[in-house]
Formats: sequence, C-alpha cells, structure tokens
Amino acid sequence: MKILTCTTPGTFEYNEAAKPELKKDHAILKIKRIGICGTDLHAFEGTQPFFSYPRILGHELAAELVEADGAEGFEKGERVTFIPYFNCGTCIACRMGKPNCCTKINVCGVHVDGGMVEYLQVPSYSLIHGEGLSFDELALVEPLAIGAHGVRRADVQPGEFVLVVGAGPIGLGIMEFARIAGAQVIAMDINEQRLDFCKNKLKVHHTINGATEDVVEALKKITNDDFPTVVIDATGSQRAINNGFQYLAHGGRYVLVGLQKGEISVMHPEFHKREATLMSSRNATRADFEHVIASMKKGLVDPTNYITHRVNFDEVKAEFKSWLDPKNGVIKAMVEV
Repeated sequence: MKILTCTTPGTFEYNEAAKPELKKDHAILKIKRIGICGTDLHAFEGTQPFFSYPRILGHELAAELVEADGAEGFEKGERVTFIPYFNCGTCIACRMGKPNCCTKINVCGVHVDGGMVEYLQVPSYSLIHGEGLSFDELALVEPLAIGAHGVRRADVQPGEFVLVVGAGPIGLGIMEFARIAGAQVIAMDINEQRLDFCKNKLKVHHTINGATEDVVEALKKITNDDFPTVVIDATGSQRAINNGFQYLAHGGRYVLVGLQKGEISVMHPEFHKREATLMSSRNATRADFEHVIASMKKGLVDPTNYITHRVNFDEVKAEFKSWLDPKNGVIKAMVEV
C-alpha cells in the first residue's frame, strides 16, 4: 500500500508498505477521506509542540471497515470513523471516564503513525458507526468533536455571551456548538476573510477583528458592559491566551482549547476578583463524537461549509505547502483516497 510520511519539517515522501495484518481486538480500515487539520499543518512547518519525526500524519478520517476483531455490532463494508486518541484504560483519567486525557495517550498521527495511508489498523474500541453520513461528513466529525468538547467543558448555557478567539477550523466548530447550546457567539480573529466566513456561513452575529478594533470597547458594546461569561481560546497563541483573561466577565469561565509551549501569564488580582475559572480542554470523548453526529443528522451543522479545497492522495505532497498560506483561504482541505 502507499503511505505518505512527513520525514522532517517541510518534507513529505511517498513510500510503499505492507498492508496491516489483523491483530486481536483491532480493526483494519480502508481510508476514504483524510481531513487536514492544524496539527498536520503545524507538524509540516515544524511548529507543533511536543512532536517528533518521521511521522505519518492524519487523524481526521473516514473509512470503510475491512475486517475487525472484537468489534461487536460493526459489519464489514460499513462506513465508519474512529476516536483517534488511543488510551490505556487503566490510569486515573481513564478510570474517571476521561480517556481523552489518558496519562499514556497515543494520538493517531501525532504520537503514533496516522492515516495518510491506504489501510490503517486501529483498536476496535475506537470505532464509531457512520450512521448514514457521507465520507466527507465523517472525516469532519473529529475536529467538530473537539469544539463540542470545549463547549461542554465550559458548560455553556442559553443566552450567554461566548467569545471564541481564533476562527480556524477548531474555533469554527466551537462557535457551531456554542450556538447549538443557545449562546450568543462572538467570533474574534485577525483575518477578515475568516470573520466574513463566520458571518456568512455560520451566521455568527458578532465579530471582532483583534488587529484593527479595540477589543475591550467592542466587547463592552456587544455585552452591554457585562463582558462574555465564557471565553474560549482556539488560537494556540501565547499572546492571545494571555490577552484573553481581560475579556472575561466577573464569575466567568475561560477554556483553553489551543495549545502552545510557553507559560501562561495573568495578573492575579484581576483574575481573583472575578472569581474566574480556568480550564483546559483536550481532545474529545465518545459522547462528543455522538453529539456531533446527531447534530449533523438533525441538520444543525452543515459540514460542507468547511471543505474549501479537495485533492487526491497522490497530490498531497505537491499541494500541502500551499495550504499554509492564508491568502489561499483554506478552511478545510479534504483528501480523497
């Protein structure tokens, strides 16, 4: 089978490898779609935190089930996706029902080789039924689940003002599920094209350009001086994360979905007087995947909004670098295998 490996930052190489042989309690998938995510882009440019090379990228996947062991209820040939965060099942996080932050987690395409292959073997416990969705839709379930998980961490309530900082694919998913939860969503970015996408495609009512507007004054105006009760960062930018504390209402919750390598800095009295809550949000759980799929089936989320670029597997090496350029307007590149 053909595989595509990111050998070093900025370099991809196609190679041939043997098709995987079925192991106990595992499933073999024939990959049909690969969504390109921020992790893949950052790995290629050499800026992904805690990453090593060489690595086969790809974890936003849709596939056909070829064969499986220990996958009760699944049938050969059905459309599936999977939860790409492989967990140990025994650590404190797993025992608490939080396998998304397992102490020994292996994320497919990050810690272990991923889905830029023709066939991939995954643990059977990670399989998710396709529920009649298309391959394109199934490849978008995972990134949307990350957004859904961040919103669930924030416990967003109807009518709340929720500021989402960062209008990349993960931020857009956060906006979608904050809207579904009944929030009044405020999108903030420094890319006007992305903010237009929020308004025109996702029907976000409030947008702020952090590069050209006075953010504090804009938030005062939108919230009638209350400020957002929830702020969610999806940038992974140290500066943006540190700035986010000042945008939070008294009694508010701040959720970090984006990841960066440095330290968080906050003026303690400002944080303390708000009795604010700071949380991280890592990956997603099966409940989040199921919530995304149910929302798609109900028509609450239109996955086709996100796919702006489409290529065949053989074209990824040639096209990948162009997806890093903001001028090309990439929201989601989709690879057909």
